[in-house]
Amino acid sequence: MFPLTEENKHVAQLLHGAGTCPRCIFRFCGVDFHAPYKLPYKELLHDLQKFLETGKDELILEVPNPPPKKIRLQNLEDGIDELSQNGEGGVSAIEEKCPISQNSALNVCNVCLGILQEFCEKEFIKKVCQKVEVSGFEFTNLVFSVSFPPQLSVREHAAWLLVKQEMGKQSVSLGRNDVVQLKEAYKWITHPLFTEELGVPIDGKSLFEVSVVFAHPETVEDCHFLGAICPDCFKPAKNKQSVFTRMAVMKALSKIKEEDFRKQFPCPPNSPKAVCTVHEIECAHGAVFVAGRYNKYSRDLPQTPWIIDGERKLESSVEELISDHLLTVFKAESFNFSSSGREDVDVRTLGNGRPFAVELVNPHRVHFTSQEIKELQQKINKSSNKIQVRDLQLVTREAVGHMKEGEEEKTKTYSALIWTNKAIQKMDIEFLNNVKDLRIDQKTPLRVLHRRPLAVRTRVIHSMETHYVDEHHFRLHLKTQAGTSFFCCHPSYIKEFVHGDFGRTKPNIGALMSMTADILELDVESVDVDWPPALDD
Repeated sequence: MFPLTEENKHVAQLLHGAGTCPRCIFRFCGVDFHAPYKLPYKELLHDLQKFLETGKDELILEVPNPPPKKIRLQNLEDGIDELSQNGEGGVSAIEEKCPISQNSALNVCNVCLGILQEFCEKEFIKKVCQKVEVSGFEFTNLVFSVSFPPQLSVREHAAWLLVKQEMGKQSVSLGRNDVVQLKEAYKWITHPLFTEELGVPIDGKSLFEVSVVFAHPETVEDCHFLGAICPDCFKPAKNKQSVFTRMAVMKALSKIKEEDFRKQFPCPPNSPKAVCTVHEIECAHGAVFVAGRYNKYSRDLPQTPWIIDGERKLESSVEELISDHLLTVFKAESFNFSSSGREDVDVRTLGNGRPFAVELVNPHRVHFTSQEIKELQQKINKSSNKIQVRDLQLVTREAVGHMKEGEEEKTKTYSALIWTNKAIQKMDIEFLNNVKDLRIDQKTPLRVLHRRPLAVRTRVIHSMETHYVDEHHFRLHLKTQAGTSFFCCHPSYIKEFVHGDFGRTKPNIGALMSMTADILELDVESVDVDWPPALDD
């Protein structure tokens, strides 16, 4: 099963003598099939030593096994498709300058800094899996990600230049893509071990991520010479402790001339004293989304926490009355609440309610039956008489976008109780019933001018219907353009349409009736957005 052949022996000898581990030697020899990388490290080291010690005259036993891609291309016409079973080949003994140490198992690889040595063995993967199991996350698959120190890219570049130079002497080219990437080899080895240990598949689309971050303080200065040669590649960035990120280092390596690199960094790289350290092992789950519609029955309940100058004005909010329950049940770290528009603290939302969605960040529990979601809805509804929730359901991130789609064309219906300073009769308000598609120009209301840009926006009142109450009161039902991007006839701006906002909204109810009018109560009766899908009670 040993994957190297006589054609690889010189490169393998060169790298091994420089302090490179067997798996990295495989990578630079173009071994692009998985099986050899998965063997235990001690077995690989033993087989490599045996391969390099083999003399020319020893028998080569052959077994079916796909050769490395470099050799496969060279030998395609000859039909060679078999390699040595015991790794013994036929080249001369290793030169004295590249002795094989019997203590090589203790040497840290000068390229991968130990990543492909002890950090992809079963013992390490078991330790990671123990962290996963005690994390408390619920998952049926996972994605495994690793972060390597950026100096590994420098060391890999140095080793590639060395091998490229040696192969060039034999008129064989070696491109960067001919070398198996470290992260690829690492995944080939570790993915099956994770599946075996945790009993779930590795899936690149999984929302549950296990990440391991490696560091190597001993060689952290390996990258620093690049900063002097390619200063444009290293710019300070937010949330980055160092300018020497992996992407910046890779960019600099793509620009630097080979001769300049060789002058600044040894090829092959020097052997370190210690292996990498595990900086952190983290488990995280992607956000899940819960949607529904809410009714608000209180006139002293804001949609979101009402805090002014650091002081809380009211004890609760729609957002909290809903999301706190979700946060607990999903065991999430935090949440983000959004809705199709919003109402003022003193405005009720009636009818079939207002669509909303809650993003639950890093939830530990994510699998629920429809009955469990129904029971959660009932729990929310029993917890307060100020709100009620309906159509509660799990949705995708993409589906949340439907809540905002088309709002500009949708309509909203309101009911307003209006007071007039002059006595009125039923006939005084009936003309409003005949007003259709009334266009109004509305300056940004004075009461929100401190947080909204000053502008004049045109909105449409599609229809109005009046109900006489007494000589100073009547109820007005309005169907308006909904809108999202602009201030439209959001409930708060219906108030300005009634009283005029000192002439900033034209026309307005007061002006149309030639008297002073003000709004006493406002209710949202419907939000005509067909999302989320209605559920059977």
